[in-house]
Amino acid sequence: MAKTDDLILFAQVVEEGSFSKVAELNSLTNSVVSKRIKRLEADLGVQLLYRTTRKLTVSEAGKVLYQGAKNVKQAALEAIDAVYGYSESVTGHLKMSVPSISGDLVLAGAVAEFCSMHPGLTVDMSLENAFVDPVGDGYDLVIRTGYLADSSLIARHIIDSQWVICAAPAYIKCFGKPMTPEDLVNHNCLQYAYQTTGASEWEFKGINGNYIVKIAGNFSTDNATALRKAALGGHGLAYVPRCLVYPDLLKGDLLDIFPERVGKKLGIYAVYPFTRQPPLKIRMLIEHIRERYLAISEYF
Repeated sequence: MAKTDDLILFAQVVEEGSFSKVAELNSLTNSVVSKRIKRLEADLGVQLLYRTTRKLTVSEAGKVLYQGAKNVKQAALEAIDAVYGYSESVTGHLKMSVPSISGDLVLAGAVAEFCSMHPGLTVDMSLENAFVDPVGDGYDLVIRTGYLADSSLIARHIIDSQWVICAAPAYIKCFGKPMTPEDLVNHNCLQYAYQTTGASEWEFKGINGNYIVKIAGNFSTDNATALRKAALGGHGLAYVPRCLVYPDLLKGDLLDIFPERVGKKLGIYAVYPFTRQPPLKIRMLIEHIRERYLAISEYF
């Protein structure tokens, strides 16, 4: 019967295309790798690889075996990963960056709580909306709204953030309520300058998919708190993440103008530099943060 470790070694040989590379990866000699592949072939009674001085070619039988062997290899890696962190302690220092709205709403308390739970850990948390470079800027963990497609980073989804259009009752009383998204061109629209789709391009759900309405207004800011205060003051309509104004909507200090029509929904992600196995403290902090977001999921 074929040995499991020989199957894993065979999968490595197919993936690397070289006995010498696999030997180096496993701190073995070329001859040991060759003998173990020959032993596997003998156990199975088929030739798996054709070897020449220039290259390795996988036989048809080898291709079939590889499909199962790579699953064995992956299962072994996952089993090792599952217990990898048990010997680690949650100590040391972490540098992280979080967006301002989530920082104020949930993350400041959640991260401070995590530090209290693990006395040997210190965290330096920056609140900023610009996407920092985790590797270049030395961040261990970044919480961001919107996914950055970068193969050198891992992004774990935490929760989705729905946006709303809101205004104070005083504004509606004075200027009327827009009945359709297209009516917004006749209203003062307060602009949140830090948006991926642009401050003056508001997204809506339509019959044939999402579409954009181009708006205008007399006030723009890159600060979410300032935008909320301008909306509460009755100075115009604001297009913002619901979590920013959720308590105001509950109290009636702001009104949700198009509760079923706003098309913008962005994922909130925990982003960190790529490693096959992130440190235990990173994994535990992400899980702690995720639980705190989900505990107030109605905000989002």
